Amino acid sequence: MMRPCGKGFVLILSAPSGAGKSTLARVLDERHIGLLKSVSTTTRQPRPGEMEGEAYFFVDVAHFQERIAAGEFLEWAEVFGNYYGTSRRFVAEALGRGDVVILDIDWQGARQVRGNMESADVVSVFIMPPSRDHLAERLRARGQDAPEVIARRMEAAAAEASHWDEYDYIVVNDDLARAGEELAAIVSVERLRRCRAEWRLRGILESFAL
Repeated sequence: MMRPCGKGFVLILSAPSGAGKSTLARVLDERHIGLLKSVSTTTRQPRPGEMEGEAYFFVDVAHFQERIAAGEFLEWAEVFGNYYGTSRRFVAEALGRGDVVILDIDWQGARQVRGNMESADVVSVFIMPPSRDHLAERLRARGQDAPEVIARRMEAAAAEASHWDEYDYIVVNDDLARAGEELAAIVSVERLRRCRAEWRLRGILESFAL
């Protein structure tokens, strides 16, 4: 018998830098009720305008390392000298309410989450750019990075894209509207999975004495 899923599920979104993942996450949030962007814990200093519990949960390095040792993170990583992690408790409470929790993480973080949760409660999507040249042009169009920085980002993008086959779904972001519709369809289908039906159909099933 299939194990019942939780009321909600984790939706992992991964992509090479510049593929439009953050934009698609916002589009998805506008289309669906009950989606929650995970708030990560970090050791970096708050930037102007960032509020505790909205952008991040801010802690010092010693506290973060204590939480690593206690197994409090579903996934964590050190990036450019700062730690970032996803709280197990934050995710568990959200899933218990029936939320879909969006995790904006790379392939390494996705592997950690899969290893720390029941597979039925994790849905992963890789956002792929239409081509390498298209991605490079997107990065140049931002006008924020020097050519050498863009070159490093492209190397990192190739490394990230090489893990596309570890994901449940692939969305090619060659058209923002269509890619948003495809992401929304994934959420709708996953909410209708039989393993989650117990939560939605409990009253109906009881009426049939099932």
